Amino acid sequence: MEEPRLLHSVADSVATVVIRHPAKRNAMTAAMWAALPPLLGALADDPGVRVLVLTGEGGTFCAGADISTLQGSPLRAQQLAVAAEEALAAFPKPTVAAVRGHCVGGGAQLAAACDLRFAEQGARFGVTPAKLGIVYPASATRRLVSLVGPATAKYLLFSGELIDAERALRTGLVDEVLPEARLDGRVAEFTRILASRSQLTQAAAKEFANGRTDRDAHWDEQARTSGDTAEGVAAFLERRPPRFTWTTATSG
Repeated sequence: MEEPRLLHSVADSVATVVIRHPAKRNAMTAAMWAALPPLLGALADDPGVRVLVLTGEGGTFCAGADISTLQGSPLRAQQLAVAAEEALAAFPKPTVAAVRGHCVGGGAQLAAACDLRFAEQGARFGVTPAKLGIVYPASATRRLVSLVGPATAKYLLFSGELIDAERALRTGLVDEVLPEARLDGRVAEFTRILASRSQLTQAAAKEFANGRTDRDAHWDEQARTSGDTAEGVAAFLERRPPRFTWTTATSG
């Protein structure tokens, strides 16, 4: 039996983290939850990484938490899940969840913590703590509400019912729905676009969009000293691709 673990690779400035637990439809074990924050920290510090993709191995994104590994201390398990979710939400570069198959429970928690979610037709989404008598964390609840609004968040949380990709798209849980076998190509295409854009713009926008609005002076200083603005304008006037140099590693 293959060991459940997180796989990762980096190619063309895009880091890909793969959830692998085929025996349990990629359910997250306690060890996998614990492994995610340090892995994200290492990728955040890697200047060769400009974008991160989170996906599941095979035909499923993540079926939630592996309950068999969590029975000893459900509170500790929830703490590990929240820490992983918060580390993903705080990742300083753009993050994209590539979803096929089931994205349920802890899987939906991780997908919601990404900046964007691209799903294959046939994907199914569900937030299922009500089926287990679990209190969904406040941070995860707020994040879900910010994506889909209070009514849809309550529908998902109260019922634990699954919704299809088209409904997820309508409610804002998903950003794009792709035909079968088109997901990987579209994610690769879009992440190439993200990797070519200004990391300065992206980092500031991510902070502001996530509710931190007290660092205008910091970002004004970064823009003034980075050279990205001058390079962007010059590239536009010269009709060439820009060569942005600011990275989170050089931001101080």
